[in-house]
Amino acid sequence: MIYTKTGDKGTTSLVGGQRVDKNDVRVEAYGTVDELNAQVGLLAEMLKKANGGPARTENAGKLETLHLQLKKIQNHLFVIQTLLATERADIYEKLPHLDDSAISNLEQWIDGMDAQLPKLNSFVIPGGSEASAQAHVARTVCRRAERRTVTLAQHEKIEGQPLQYINRLSDYLFVASRYILFIEQKEENFWSAE
Repeated sequence: MIYTKTGDKGTTSLVGGQRVDKNDVRVEAYGTVDELNAQVGLLAEMLKKANGGPARTENAGKLETLHLQLKKIQNHLFVIQTLLATERADIYEKLPHLDDSAISNLEQWIDGMDAQLPKLNSFVIPGGSEASAQAHVARTVCRRAERRTVTLAQHEKIEGQPLQYINRLSDYLFVASRYILFIEQKEENFWSAE
């Protein structure tokens, strides 16, 4: 049964069974990472659709690579959600954790995309294509997830890895938004003071 009715009075269970208010800082943190995961999933599906569409281009392999990276990122975000949803140290230690390669992979992916892009001389305005705009939506939710996780870290001990990963992921999503336009051969939108 999907509905348990246990949350009808505004509380929810953490991993380990402790009940907290649904607006608890811990719930805000892992809930926002959950929202981020959904936004990343939407971006992955947009790229999959673009990659398999009738106008398959020579750049289809690059879109497929991004799609696969995003699917890996979703799995990492699920690990982070679980860690953030766990208050008890004895349970926390037994859970899956990200290994060091998770962050270094993000950095390598960022560097690989960025090396192909023109130098940035102005602020980027989200848009240019649906997938690029969705990457920006995911990026802004990522920044909010980071803020919520920082707030949680001010109240509870949080290992550094989730924060580092979320911070690096927002950089990845920014570069990916530009890279998608580059692959699609579409113009970037730049800020103008006019």
